[in-house]
Amino acid sequence: MKAEVINPFLESARVVIEQVVQVSPSTGNLGVKEIELIDNHIWIQVGMTGQLSGDIIFGLAEQVALRIVSAMMGGFTITEMDEMGQSAISELGNMISGNASTILSNQGVAVDITPPKLMKMANMSEMPRKALSIPLLMEGIGELDIQVIVQ
Repeated sequence: MKAEVINPFLESARVVIEQVVQVSPSTGNLGVKEIELIDNHIWIQVGMTGQLSGDIIFGLAEQVALRIVSAMMGGFTITEMDEMGQSAISELGNMISGNASTILSNQGVAVDITPPKLMKMANMSEMPRKALSIPLLMEGIGELDIQVIVQ
């Protein structure tokens, strides 16, 4: 796996989170990570087709997702991940992936993305076990893990 594959998603995530959540995230350490099934976590899967084929998975604790959704709703506190919250957090994954596909296109790499899909633990067993991973640390909110699986 080439580390530069994750850079457009990292760059896009920083910009989108700054715009939508009003926080400047910092970057954790890049690495290859085993995809783990963790209780009380949410995974947003966005597929890629074209010159890059695979999946982008955004992983975050449910409490972090609630804080992000609350910020997306103008500061209105969201206490449970209902249908609207799931839609909002999925849209965050869509915005990040869409911007990243534009960055890739500008680099000469044609990629199409699929609509975001919220993954539950039962579906995670179908995924490859290793991913290129980098955490984004959002002060006062928590961590968003960006995982890229290129086939």
